[in-house]
Amino acid sequence: IAGVWTLWNGSSMSVTTLVSLQPVEATDDAFWDQFWADTATSVQDVFALVPAAEIRAVREESPSNLATLCYKAVEKLVQGAESGCHTEKERQIVLNCCRLLTRILPYIFEDPDWRGFFWSTVPGAGRGGGDEDDENARPLAESLLLAVTDLLFCPDFTVQSHRRSTVDTAEDIHSIDSCEYIWEAGVGFAHSPQPNYIHDLNRTELLKLLLTCFSEAMYLPPTSDSSNTNPWVQFFCSTENRHALPLFTSLLNVVCAYDPVGYGIPYNHLLFSDYREPLVEEAAQVLIVTLDYDSSTSSSPTVDGTTTGTAMDDVDPPGPDNLFVNYLSRIHREEDFQFILKGVARLLSNPLVQTYLPNSAKKIQFHQELLVLFWKLCDFNKKFLFFVLKSSDVLDILVPILYFLNDARADQSRVGLMHIGVFILLLLSGERNFGVRLNKPYSVRVPMDIPVFTGTHADLLIIVFHKIITSGHQRLQPLFDCLLTIVVNVSPYLKSLSMVAANKLLHLLEAFSTTWFLFSAVQNHHLVFFLLEVFNNIIQYQFDGNSNLVYAVIRKRNVFHQLANLPTDSQSIQKGLQRKKKSPEPISRTNSQDGVSMEGSRPAAPAEPGTLKTSLVATPGIDKLTEKSQVSEDGTMRSLEPEASQLSPEGNPPAVLSDGEPWSGEASHSRRDRRRLSSASSSGQWTPTPDWVMSWKSKLPLQTIMRLLQVLVPQVEKICIDKGLTDESEILKFLQHGTLVGLLPVPHPILIRKYQANSGTAMWFRTYMWGVIYLRNVDPPIWYDTDVKLFEIQRV
Repeated sequence: IAGVWTLWNGSSMSVTTLVSLQPVEATDDAFWDQFWADTATSVQDVFALVPAAEIRAVREESPSNLATLCYKAVEKLVQGAESGCHTEKERQIVLNCCRLLTRILPYIFEDPDWRGFFWSTVPGAGRGGGDEDDENARPLAESLLLAVTDLLFCPDFTVQSHRRSTVDTAEDIHSIDSCEYIWEAGVGFAHSPQPNYIHDLNRTELLKLLLTCFSEAMYLPPTSDSSNTNPWVQFFCSTENRHALPLFTSLLNVVCAYDPVGYGIPYNHLLFSDYREPLVEEAAQVLIVTLDYDSSTSSSPTVDGTTTGTAMDDVDPPGPDNLFVNYLSRIHREEDFQFILKGVARLLSNPLVQTYLPNSAKKIQFHQELLVLFWKLCDFNKKFLFFVLKSSDVLDILVPILYFLNDARADQSRVGLMHIGVFILLLLSGERNFGVRLNKPYSVRVPMDIPVFTGTHADLLIIVFHKIITSGHQRLQPLFDCLLTIVVNVSPYLKSLSMVAANKLLHLLEAFSTTWFLFSAVQNHHLVFFLLEVFNNIIQYQFDGNSNLVYAVIRKRNVFHQLANLPTDSQSIQKGLQRKKKSPEPISRTNSQDGVSMEGSRPAAPAEPGTLKTSLVATPGIDKLTEKSQVSEDGTMRSLEPEASQLSPEGNPPAVLSDGEPWSGEASHSRRDRRRLSSASSSGQWTPTPDWVMSWKSKLPLQTIMRLLQVLVPQVEKICIDKGLTDESEILKFLQHGTLVGLLPVPHPILIRKYQANSGTAMWFRTYMWGVIYLRNVDPPIWYDTDVKLFEIQRV
């Protein structure tokens, strides 16, 4: 093996030595100390000097030397934590061991035979090297994690010392109360320590090592078995970690208090290196990994922050509980919620900040980690979710999400970002307040390549969703159900849609109700049902302010008539499918009257060829992702049993299973129906049959709209003839003052499809989160070129 580990004390020793040497005794300190000798290096140096091929060679040829190297490096960290790292030399040794372990650990994890190594106790590892076989010896992994957490609160190394003078004896690391050393003011801590860039750098290196320890998850294939907990995270977040609370608080506060723009001086970030940003990124990544917890299978935190089950209830308790999840679910003070929400909103909005000087403001890159963090906050802490929706502050989260969705829609490498943005909006849309907040006028002009419009945040949401559906790439199609479910959920509360948004909704209905689209896949008709439900909700509950939508429905009335008269005979079905062959475009981009895009916007661009991306597991279908709830007259919601929700009041069909699609039927009989109603052709491909079309056509909820057309069309035509009108403003004026009271069918109850946690989404979040972390850690490239199993690394 050619490469050489040039050791940082100037001497050099080829790794071949480690390979070819007989096992070197752990007691030979002079030999092992060469690896962490005193001359300063950087983590980048270690990655350059310790090539992958050589780590693997030592692992295969000389396993006992690799084991001793890891053990000795951990021992040095433990000694550093014990002594409190008072000298520069000790600090340098700790950092070098830290870098070396960060380099080596992924190669330990990629080999199944080595994976248990850190969880074993080292025989004869007593201090004296004798054989006093300590029954209570800790596994190496636990010693490593505890040493790192101690080092993260080490005075003068990672935190400011509280001693007045150096004459005082140095603080004993075991007697300090780390809650007094929290890194940043915010949740549960009022004092903001003096910034110290050396401390920030040291914390960043230690957190990098922690993240590497947790990354064992990357080397296991995805599984739906949620009992598969990460032993590193489990121990780190247990009561064994005496710093769990101050560490959780430090990570959260460092992220939420960060202001990348600083004092707002243009080009500031080009003049001064920002030592905080790498720390904030690392803190956000460690935080979301520690919160990787499947809430669907566990005693989930309820609205008041207590858990719905205790270990006492269970004969077999589900293992030690994750303290980080526990602390997150118990935050409850309004000022803490305000601090978190303001911080997350400030950071998410940062990439949207427009300045007159190009590149003059610093732009952060960790918005995906922030979105995962925001998701965890809302999922684990319902009080936080209600706080977010209590005021229009939620719009400060909504606008950046819509910006990211619109910007990433053509980029195949950002499918994960599209999904998490849509999942967050689905979660928010299950609450009435979200729909109500959307009525606030939209005045901030974030440059997005969407048509210029004057209206509310609801208009913005609909226009962006229309853009994603009509001009996003093909792989976004599984998200269409989610996008339309969000629109259905908010529709009963939308007081006044703009003409632009109303036309977009009708354009979607037009595109989705063409015969070739309806007949070309087993679940496509669901999209039409969702859109009809949107129109019904607005007509029944918000008719008064929505003359634009009513006018658009009247103008496009032929679409509704065609749906009502949809042909169901075999010949027409075949003819409909023939049209598909002529026009392979998924959705017609014509008659969409896009008009001029906003000033200063750039069109959404596809990924650069060669961009790396990580694969994702399939997401569950919308019927698995959500649970139907009915809104009572007093505004409260009650969950509908799956049986009752087989048909909504206006007759939504049950979700039908399809091959290879992430849809799953709501009940087994929908599977039987599908087999009966649609035949599989000899090629094994699904084909539509007349029975199948009839089975859902008869349930299309068209009554309300047909009644509206029946009443209003003659009146509008009469006005046009009488007054010789061709001007739509007069017609809109008439519609604004019209009423349909007593003429429409009895209003149907409002149905909301609320997100529900399930192990399918838990697994999706795990693969997405680790994929983001893998791709974002390029300097040094911690996991690059190792045998990762959780996802595939692909090139666009």
